Amino acid sequence: MAEVLDAAVRLLVIVLVFLVLPLVVGQTEHKVMAHMQSRLGPMYAGGFHGWAQLIADGVKFAQKEDVIPAAADRRVFALAPGVALVPYLVVMAVIPIGPGLIGADLDAGLFFVLAVMGIGVLGSIMAGWSSGNKYSALGGMRSAAQLMSYELPLVLAASSVAMAAGTLSLPGIVEAWQWWWLPWQAVGAVVFFVAGLAELRRPPFDMPVAESELIMGPMTEYTGMRFALFLLAEYVGIVVLSALTTVLFLGGWQGPWLPGPVWTLIKVLALAFVVIWLRVSYPRLREDQLQKLAWIGLVPLALAQLALTGVVKVLMA
Repeated sequence: MAEVLDAAVRLLVIVLVFLVLPLVVGQTEHKVMAHMQSRLGPMYAGGFHGWAQLIADGVKFAQKEDVIPAAADRRVFALAPGVALVPYLVVMAVIPIGPGLIGADLDAGLFFVLAVMGIGVLGSIMAGWSSGNKYSALGGMRSAAQLMSYELPLVLAASSVAMAAGTLSLPGIVEAWQWWWLPWQAVGAVVFFVAGLAELRRPPFDMPVAESELIMGPMTEYTGMRFALFLLAEYVGIVVLSALTTVLFLGGWQGPWLPGPVWTLIKVLALAFVVIWLRVSYPRLREDQLQKLAWIGLVPLALAQLALTGVVKVLMA
């Protein structure tokens, strides 16, 4: 009974942490972008620096009419936001926050995470196909192209860490991590993070959305809470990507003086800030530039990192 209660408490803590973090990242994006672009940003909702802006946005979305276009495939159109969001929520259950603080420790946790994250991109493809809108369909096609291009370097970079640690368990990778991995696995870390941004369709990899060309891409025909679910999926995806990069390349909960979960949160929030920073700093890539970066840039780098890891493991054996 005590073990069941302990597991329930740990799962509750993990759920609360990962439910709050996407909202924190969303509010941070409002304010960080405002400061970087020398503008005020939301200032009035809730009083102090507009702290309740996301709550106000949620109320606004809840009040909007839920419209389904006449030409849409109604079932697929309705399912798409859930398919975009739920996989990222499932992934959160296997990401360790601290020693023993994990929802489910899977022996093949890394494979599970990479497989489930790939499903989330299908929500965007489903939305684009089912909307009955040519701009949405084009956005869905671009999402599919990005998924096929950036999934390979993402998996190769993650495989390098698994090879170095000798395990596919995420807590096992954190426990095997050493500080000297930072320079050794730096190329893999950059490849993983950049490929993850492309999977999330975050700027500068937001060609599937491209407001100036496709209105909102796959989300053009969505309103109300369905549209809000797509936005929430984006913020949850940022937290998942930051948490995975922390676990695989930055030692997870490892760090001096502070408790392990605190170190995990610090690293996750720092990487989420980098995601926001990149959005403000770089223009959107053209489709040809986006594909060239994947196949000519990231894939060779990921293969080189994988080969280097193999050589180091053989020399250390």
